[in-house]
Amino acid sequence: MILDWKSILIPYEQAVEELKVKFKSIRNEYRKMNEYSPIEFVTGRVKEISSILEKSRKRNIPLDKIEEEMEDIAGIRIMCQLVDDIDRVVQLIRDRDGKDLKIVLEKDYITDIKESGYRSYHIIIKYWVQTAMGEKEILAEIQIRTLAMNFWATIEHSLNYKFKQNIPNDIKARLKNAAEAAFLLDKEMSEIRDEITDAQEMFKRTSYIVAEIISKMQKIYFLTQSKENINEIQKKFWELRENGDYDELKKFNDELDLYFK
Repeated sequence: MILDWKSILIPYEQAVEELKVKFKSIRNEYRKMNEYSPIEFVTGRVKEISSILEKSRKRNIPLDKIEEEMEDIAGIRIMCQLVDDIDRVVQLIRDRDGKDLKIVLEKDYITDIKESGYRSYHIIIKYWVQTAMGEKEILAEIQIRTLAMNFWATIEHSLNYKFKQNIPNDIKARLKNAAEAAFLLDKEMSEIRDEITDAQEMFKRTSYIVAEIISKMQKIYFLTQSKENINEIQKKFWELRENGDYDELKKFNDELDLYFK
């Protein structure tokens, strides 16, 4: 059976791009509000034709049924810093159910770990794209996992490719141990969640203040044209920057406003 793969895959490519934009926008919205984002970053892909054919052979999916029965031709992956963030992202997706997507199935491989040690949360959705030929409904898969889970899954995928899905038993055992170690790391990071988020929040706030100070120093230089004056300001700034005290930097930033009165 000869298929027009280009025409078949165009809606999937469009869906991946649209979904990536949607979830990146959510991440950016959190950051613009200076709030912690449960979404660290988002990637996406459309399956290669060779992978589609291989999966259809293994799962006995007729080629004329792949659009109806293959759930992951289009896929996006949402990475989170912490395990708890996964629940928040899942809820974000559930909140969209019936609006711009429809949840078909959820697969919790974090609670129900795969034999290999694989952990991730999968959501199969129906998604509608507007094409030149009209509206098209497709299936897509959203995977939500931590950075540690993703690192492990990437390594396992590479090994499966190398050994053609027949990874030697000794390597399988070591991979499973590595999966447990990665999960322990995730648990430890969740235990100190508040400290992590506080540190990241302080870093963002400090970066914002530093950017403001640098901008003001540039303006002061053009206003006064005094090297001596700006050298004094720069010297004080670098001393405060070295100490890394946010309150002192904020106070210094407020003091610079006096030059514009």
